[in-house]
Amino acid sequence: MNPVKFLLAPFALIYGTGAFIRNKLYDYKILKSTSYKLPVISLGNLAMGGTGKTPHVEYLIRLLHEQKISTCTLSRGYGRKTKGYLEADNNMTYKDIGDEPIQYFSKFKNLRVFVDESRKRAIRIIRQKYPDIESILLDDAFQHRSVKPGLNIMLTDYHRIYTKNYVFPMGNLREKISGAERADIILVTKTGPVLSPITRKMILEDIKPLSHQSVFFSFIVYEKIRPLPGISPHSFRPKINTIILLAGIANPYPLEYHLKNDCYDLITLKYPDHHHYTEKDILDVLETYNELMSQNKVIITTEKDAMRLQSKEILEFLEGYPVFYIPIRVKFHDKDGESFNQQVLSFIDQKKS
Repeated sequence: MNPVKFLLAPFALIYGTGAFIRNKLYDYKILKSTSYKLPVISLGNLAMGGTGKTPHVEYLIRLLHEQKISTCTLSRGYGRKTKGYLEADNNMTYKDIGDEPIQYFSKFKNLRVFVDESRKRAIRIIRQKYPDIESILLDDAFQHRSVKPGLNIMLTDYHRIYTKNYVFPMGNLREKISGAERADIILVTKTGPVLSPITRKMILEDIKPLSHQSVFFSFIVYEKIRPLPGISPHSFRPKINTIILLAGIANPYPLEYHLKNDCYDLITLKYPDHHHYTEKDILDVLETYNELMSQNKVIITTEKDAMRLQSKEILEFLEGYPVFYIPIRVKFHDKDGESFNQQVLSFIDQKKS
């Protein structure tokens, strides 16, 4: 074992024990978990981010919209500057409801987006105000056990499967790997576009899914790069000299790997997940850009980061610079998509009947 991890083991034991005791209080019904007749689907992680949860939430939004099922998203609204129950509207920014909720709201017309630290309170309000809503997508609620979802989906990064990870601070797990037993569906995310039967079999042997669990495999598809909204658009040439990647996400590695095919030199400026960009941050980025001798250079960021750059002050600094963002979607391997869709839609049908 890594010597640093060995030193962190006592802290991981304390952290993991606290999470274990809390879970047992819910398991033994000492702490109450509320379930609903309304279909409630939870997506979350054992890890502290970096599993690609946001594009999977968007996948479900599209699936339910295609089936004419009225749905909404509900999350805590991580990193927002507000508290309590809020419904997204056109006057809000990421500071009001968080970067992921504002991304859902900006991308999907007719989607209602809610945030609240208390999902139970929010669900009560949603059901009272909007009886036409037919399902609720709980974003990042795997550990929020006061609500018992009807369908519990857990994501794990292909590059760091939870069974080979450790509880924080030895690793980045929020609880012990036994917590995965609560999942009805386990999604192995961020695989390559080609997944061999041998690799699939090895991962399944690592996970050892229980009899009630389904395991599906997905990968990221990068869409066409787009100009950052709010500043004068620039054109993007297919092959350029230098890309400065502005990344305030948990795991930028897959995006770095993808962008290396579009340039000769990639410079990644990494910030913490959900980072609130300051004017100094942007000035540092522009200083890096201006110091490059290359004439064919651009700044690219993630779609989630783009939500956090939408302030008047920051956009004024970026005006005149070639700044782009890259949207992503997820696809499933082989027939996993059909099976996943069927399980989700069957669950909703059963709840309706």
